[in-house]
Order: sequence, then C-alpha cells, then structure tokens
Amino acid sequence: MNSVNPVISPYHGIFFDLDGTLADTAPDLVAATNKLLIERNLAPKPYELLRPYSSAGARGLLEGAFGIAPDHAEYISLRDEFMINYENALLVHSVLFEGIEHLLQQLEKANLPWGIVTNKSERFTHPLTELMGLRQRAASTVCGDTTPHPKPHPAPILHAAKIANVDPTKSIYVGDDIRDVIAGKAAGMLTVAAAYGYCGCKEPPEAWGADYIINKPLDLLQIIFPNRG
Repeated sequence: MNSVNPVISPYHGIFFDLDGTLADTAPDLVAATNKLLIERNLAPKPYELLRPYSSAGARGLLEGAFGIAPDHAEYISLRDEFMINYENALLVHSVLFEGIEHLLQQLEKANLPWGIVTNKSERFTHPLTELMGLRQRAASTVCGDTTPHPKPHPAPILHAAKIANVDPTKSIYVGDDIRDVIAGKAAGMLTVAAAYGYCGCKEPPEAWGADYIINKPLDLLQIIFPNRG
C-alpha cells in the first residue's frame, strides 16, 4: 500500500520553477559567469555574491558580475559568450535540492502530475532536465521560449497545465522569485514561495504575496496533503 493516498490531496497538479526551486544550478551558472571575468583578466566574483542573481539567468548574472543591463553596448556579446560557456558545462556541479527526489516520488506515488515551468530557454532546459532525469518524469516541461511570453506572464503556466491535462485553478505553482508568484496567481493557481532558493529580487519572499512560504522542499508535502497523517 502506498504511504500517500491520492484522495487526500485537494490539488490536481503541482508545477515547479527549475533554477532555485527544483535544482540548485547556481554553481554552474556562476562558473559560466566567472569564466567571462577571468578571460578578461578580471577577478572572479565570490559565489555567494552571484548566487542570488542566478534566478534571473544571464541578465541577472551579467548585472551582478559586470554591473550592466540589457541596454549596454556590450551586453549582447557578453550574453552570447555566457551562453556558450554554460552550454558547454550544464551539469558539472548542479544537483537537485535536498528533499526534491523524495518529494517527486511522493507525488508520483499519489498519481499527482507534476511539471516544470521555467524562464530558461529550451536550448538549456531540455538537455539539463534530461540529464537530471526530470524531463522523462514530468507531465509537462515549458520553457521561457515555449510560449510567446515568459513569466511573470501566466501563459507558460497555463500551457503546462493544459499539457498535463489538469485544471490550473486546482493546481499549485512553486518558485523562488516574485515573478513566479505573479505568474502563478495570474494563472489561478495556489502559489508557494521557495525561500530556500535564490530569491534574487529586492523584496523578501514574505512580500511577494504567495499563499505559502516553504523553507525546504519537503515542507510542500504538508500543503499538498493537508490531511495526511
């Protein structure tokens, strides 16, 4: 007999952000960024300084490392070089956060579909999630360039729910950035802020307006299965 009874969950599907929520990818993202600095004879930035910027991908990391925004003259060339660096070393030090594998196993035992909705492009998301053994198990994987709009627009989350054949208003979205909460709410989902993630925006998770805040992945089980013994 399964330890989780699917009938005790009021939710039909659980959807996750990728970077900073399911997977701790910051080590490889920061390494790709620091390679840019080193190749320009600049000192690499401390990991802890750049880690929070990982939530915003190349844009955030280039801001943290070089202090530049997308309108800077060198942004495009630096971004393209960063992407090559990252693509060549996608899964060196990246791992699932502690507790994620057990969490996903519990969802699967309960026959609850789960999916991934990330602003990371398909170019990186598909090979990374395949290498990590996630894409094969996910009911849907939607990337930043899968739909015309990335998060905080709700389109990617709604698309993921449609692929998984679940009602978004009876589903949960979990993420480590305020954009995740905005997108999840706009899609009609219950929202959960992953405070253990990168949380790179200026506002703390308590200010995002999420329905719940969790400090570790397994805290989510209490939300998904509120009547679990």
